[in-house]
Amino acid sequence: MTTDLALPMIDPRGEACDDLLALDPAVLAQARFAIIHDLVAFAEDRVSVWLLSKGKTPGDAEVEGFRLLGLHRQAAQGDASFNACRETCRELIYQTNMVKAATDDAEAARHVRLAIMVARHLALFINGKLEVAGLGEFCCSAKGIRSEDADRNQGHDFDTTMTTP
Repeated sequence: MTTDLALPMIDPRGEACDDLLALDPAVLAQARFAIIHDLVAFAEDRVSVWLLSKGKTPGDAEVEGFRLLGLHRQAAQGDASFNACRETCRELIYQTNMVKAATDDAEAARHVRLAIMVARHLALFINGKLEVAGLGEFCCSAKGIRSEDADRNQGHDFDTTMTTP
């Protein structure tokens, strides 16, 4: 089924996901294949950005028939913390398959909504990791933030002992 709907373009931060979630379920059902395609491409893009930030070239390998899972596997090599989003990537693929297998529009719309939420969650996870990685442990950009925290806390005596009433 093709559609002439003007769907919101999914931005790198995933903010358009909120616009997609606000769409009427009938619209979600009608545009389900276009939306799912865009969500998977969006997720692949986010994992690719992570790989590029680590100096790696995103590959085309597929795991279980999906490039997203191949990209995740590549991103997790040498970075165990990236395994935290493994199930999120798998859940997006699951919701994609459920949309394709849906027998009615209500079921399709429900799975599209879940896929949108999962894709947004993945974007927030990766964007958060990129932000933290950008601050670094001792880099110049983090010094300003840490020195502001230190200035705010200077002169304050924080009592960290527990007292019982």
